[in-house]
Amino acid sequence: MTPSWRKPVGMLAILGMILVWVVLVASLSGVIGQWHVLLQLGFYLVAGIVWLWILPMRRMLRWMETGIW
Repeated sequence: MTPSWRKPVGMLAILGMILVWVVLVASLSGVIGQWHVLLQLGFYLVAGIVWLWILPMRRMLRWMETGIW
């Protein structure tokens, strides 16, 4: 069985997505830092869990394993 090229490419894509997310959130930190603490918590939970992990990563991991989006 030959190794799949999708896993290394997928891992690099995941690292790239994390890097873009970190830069985006860091650029918004001046604005978000002025919000109430509970609003900040909500934003970071939604941005971190939903926008970064659930929506894009689920498809990426499925593609890495099966080759199907």
